[in-house]
Amino acid sequence: MSNSWFIIANPTSGNRNFSKQWKEIQQLLTAKKIDFSVAFTQFSKHEIKLVDTAINQGFRNIISIGGDGTLHHVVNGIMLQRYVKTSDITIAVIPLGTGNDWIKTYNIPNNIEKAIEIIHQKKTILQDIGVLESKNKTITYFNNVAGLGYDGYIVNKIHSFKKFGAIAYLLAGISGLLFYKKSNFKIIFDDNILETNCLMTLFGICKFSGGGMQFTKDVNPLDGLFDITIAKNLNFIDLIYNIKKLHNGNIVHHKKVETYKTKEITVIPQTTKPFIQADGELVGIGKVTAKIIEKAVNFVVN
Repeated sequence: MSNSWFIIANPTSGNRNFSKQWKEIQQLLTAKKIDFSVAFTQFSKHEIKLVDTAINQGFRNIISIGGDGTLHHVVNGIMLQRYVKTSDITIAVIPLGTGNDWIKTYNIPNNIEKAIEIIHQKKTILQDIGVLESKNKTITYFNNVAGLGYDGYIVNKIHSFKKFGAIAYLLAGISGLLFYKKSNFKIIFDDNILETNCLMTLFGICKFSGGGMQFTKDVNPLDGLFDITIAKNLNFIDLIYNIKKLHNGNIVHHKKVETYKTKEITVIPQTTKPFIQADGELVGIGKVTAKIIEKAVNFVVN
């Protein structure tokens, strides 16, 4: 069973034409002689329970079929199980979601056939994982980008625009530009204590979030460090004028943006309780501490 893959598939991901896509996936996996078992998610965070069961049964290779949210919950399942070391587990992704931000860092195509070819080749890296501790000691793990402020507001709004497909992130972003109210943040890391009026603070392991935007400067998913971005008093005009830079990464050079590297950071909002997001999933509000777990999980990459 050690060479067999356990598939966790989210039938509600992407454009909801799942039955047709699943038929194609089965045919391609069979053609590549990739042995697999499968389970379909039936409710929110079901991935966590399915991962626990699969690892208990002896599986060490897991394929996540869905979007960033599906992958996020699979990662949480791996980090929360207690049967084996997390570094003994390998995750691969067949992307079907709306944003699919994690795959962009590793140049994994948003294409079923090409994604399965990458799984067949099974080139892996041992990636860092982040862990968030929010209000009431709630623990959440993340594999891509987390943060609070404007990005959390967008994640909260995105569900209202999902029916519009790929432009959902753009619509949610515009809504945030118009209605999100900045907060004063106290930010603590290493020997630094910063207090600033802040649009958002991001903790990056990988490069992309929010449907392809790049808020991180110099990420390395294997270096044991977060790439921290503090977007300070950016206003509506700043963001509209620099919208291209949000997607090519040059926004980090704006005079109102600061970047740092650290293993641990605490952000304490002083005036409001903004949403906290991790990998595009809402995970809490208000104060949060982020820590890095080095070389935690194997991922199949291009």
